[in-house]
Amino acid sequence: MQATVDFAARIAGICQELGIAAGVIAQRGLQLQVEPAGLVEVCVAADGHVFQLTPSAREAWHAMQAAAARDGVAMALVSAYRSVERQREIVATKLARGETIANILTSVAPPGYSEHHTGRAIDIGTSEEDALEEVFETTPAFAWLQVHAGEHGFVMSYPRDNAQGFVYEPWHWCFRQPGYTGSERH
Repeated sequence: MQATVDFAARIAGICQELGIAAGVIAQRGLQLQVEPAGLVEVCVAADGHVFQLTPSAREAWHAMQAAAARDGVAMALVSAYRSVERQREIVATKLARGETIANILTSVAPPGYSEHHTGRAIDIGTSEEDALEEVFETTPAFAWLQVHAGEHGFVMSYPRDNAQGFVYEPWHWCFRQPGYTGSERH
């Protein structure tokens, strides 16, 4: 219990430092996303970056990727676990470039509120051209995910006009559990 209180206090301090008002977080219904223990390596990118997920999310990702490949559809990880500190750096960099916090928060969750902190969220791409772009929705990978992702426990977190106020992210999927079809947030 104390660890949760300490985590919440740490996140509140980081958000305050970045100029992210608690009211904005509450208004958008964002929930704290606690970083898990026991992350495991999923794969290593060409640049040496190690992608990590929880063991169950890694198993589900590998099964889903293999099933897609059997259907002739290629998918690759673009992003997986991301620490609170890395999320803070992303927001701070955008602020330093002159972006407003309101604009930043349409495409980047506040530190402590990103599903990537859980080790269950992944960003999926098929090539550099569609990585983290709306055009991903035109790919065979996206069409396959719409039909089969739920069988592997993944749901698209941010459809068009989502309640959390993020831009449409057809590439962002979060592991819930196999057969999951609901839309409640974790």
